[in-house]
Amino acid sequence: MTAFVPFSTDDEIAVLGRGLIDRTVPKPQWTHAAHFAATLWLLSTRPDLDLFLVLPGLIRAYNESIGGINSDTSGYHETITQASIRAAQDYLANSPTRPLFMTVNALMASPLGKSDWLLAYWSRERLFSVEARRAWLDPDLRVLPF
Repeated sequence: MTAFVPFSTDDEIAVLGRGLIDRTVPKPQWTHAAHFAATLWLLSTRPDLDLFLVLPGLIRAYNESIGGINSDTSGYHETITQASIRAAQDYLANSPTRPLFMTVNALMASPLGKSDWLLAYWSRERLFSVEARRAWLDPDLRVLPF
């Protein structure tokens, strides 16, 4: 796992957001931080989009564009995506007004910045089940705070 390198401009965040839409983000750059950066950018710049409906298709299309497969064992994961949108939306709503790159950096310094943050709410078995990959499954350990 590569260590997170903080963003230094909003343009870096915009490149990831547009790159997700255009399917141009190089695979090695599509990290945990990039997922949150693109989601926060979309939430900030595209309020016309219902990300709960749109983001799944964007991620599936991106995965396929880099040769990935969206299956029962790899690629797109519905529960992780929907929980991450909720987390990003809540984080953005409760963040002070500042440049977006600073918000992304702060999120990555929070517990959400750890790629296993969801395991505080879901058991590993439930989160990584085929059912959770295909459709939203409520957490089984504790309720999401957002």
